[in-house]
Amino acid sequence: MKDASGREVLIEIFQVGSSVKVSAVDPETGIEVSIVGSPSAGEEILKRTAINKPNYMLRKRRESGSS
Repeated sequence: MKDASGREVLIEIFQVGSSVKVSAVDPETGIEVSIVGSPSAGEEILKRTAINKPNYMLRKRRESGSS
């Protein structure tokens, strides 16, 4: 799946009890993030939320000067 900037993001979705865990990996940077949400939120919303999180983390790293 691709994020808003066109970068490829790998997605994994699985049920954990009454919640859904969505993991997203940016293959270029190796950043891996996870979110947990309600299945009632819908798969597309959960995917989009997970895809946005690596971008957020990259921005935070740039702002703090970390690598």
